[in-house]
Amino acid sequence: MLLIYTDNSTTRLQYICKFIFDEILGTSYSLTIDEESFGKHIGNKINYSNKVINNVFQIKPVTLLFETDVKTYAISCFDFEHTKAFFKSENADFPFDIFAASFYLITRYEEYLPHTKDMYGRYAHENSIAFKEDFLNKPVINIWLNFFKQTLSEYFPSIVFEEKKFSFCPTYDIDMAWAYKEKGLLRNTGGFFKSPSISRFTTLLGMSDDPYDCYDFLDELHQKNNLKPIYFFLVAKENGIYDKNILPDNKAMQSLIKEHAAKYSLGIHPSWKSFNEEEILNEEIVKLESISEIKINLSRQHYIKFELPDTYHRLISQGITDDYSMGYGTINGFRASVASSFFWFDLLSNKISKLRIHPFCFMEANSYYEQKFTVPQAEEEIMYYYQTCLKLKAKFITIFHNSFLGTSKEFDGWRLMYEKFILSINTQ
Repeated sequence: MLLIYTDNSTTRLQYICKFIFDEILGTSYSLTIDEESFGKHIGNKINYSNKVINNVFQIKPVTLLFETDVKTYAISCFDFEHTKAFFKSENADFPFDIFAASFYLITRYEEYLPHTKDMYGRYAHENSIAFKEDFLNKPVINIWLNFFKQTLSEYFPSIVFEEKKFSFCPTYDIDMAWAYKEKGLLRNTGGFFKSPSISRFTTLLGMSDDPYDCYDFLDELHQKNNLKPIYFFLVAKENGIYDKNILPDNKAMQSLIKEHAAKYSLGIHPSWKSFNEEEILNEEIVKLESISEIKINLSRQHYIKFELPDTYHRLISQGITDDYSMGYGTINGFRASVASSFFWFDLLSNKISKLRIHPFCFMEANSYYEQKFTVPQAEEEIMYYYQTCLKLKAKFITIFHNSFLGTSKEFDGWRLMYEKFILSINTQ
């Protein structure tokens, strides 16, 4: 067992050590504040303090993990392992406080500080240290811990780490199940005058499939490649400027949900209107549970709109155990600088929650709408994130919308690209 000495075994330190040693490195450890027993320990040990303890591996701490408040830190980055790191240490056995730096990023510490919001009222990615220091496209925590693991192995030849495996989880947001089908005369008439389309007529007359209908295509793709996707359904009871779903009382919509509930994992895609209204969030979860006849404990925010800590508090109070919103709705990359799931730490209460966060790093809507990528550029981007997570034996989560994977002329080439991507990674 690895014994870690500290002057103060705080909740913050306990949290990040559990994540690093239990969940990522997979090795047994224990924290102690007893310097005498630490000195007598025969096995592997780390000194996480500024005290000088001869012949003991030392990580010099900054004060972050020993505090209970949230304050502004002057972050100064330096080059490390082809990326960046911060909270640099001098005269220590590791070049920076990896515990505090990992904690700062994974808890989204900077999102609790005063910041600029984007046009949708979200934390703007331009505020983040990862964007400013150009490491948003890297899961630096995984990179750091990979180097940390190598360092510990060299220092402690007897230490044993659990071998981790790469995993891929495709996820889908069903914001609007069909482009024209089941929308009714009023919406289709208004839609035609706003954007005339022959496709609308041929779909409504039954002469062609709805452009957003890709469900059979995805079923076949999943079965052939042994994939276990998650579908997030938007079930707002009324439409709005950002909630344009087929209403949940629609029989075809209910059948679609039931069909997917029978084969795949389902989650709620809380409506825009539910953002500040927990009662509406509750109604939508109950509605999806009623239709699907399964317990709903997975969630992803519509438009990736969430605010810490309030959004997570509401999700927890509604029985959500796993959230898949950790990423940006404006740019692809690693918002929490990690490609592994983790329990959310509430910085304001300094408590470890039971809500597990599953970060995504690629959403096709970011590539298309925000980054203005062509299909070949997006293919190169998704392959980069796949290869990055594969190399680090981490978890790769993608988001696609059914609208991109159907037959819509607007998204021509995306369906073929996605199929090509799935087939290429399945053969590696």
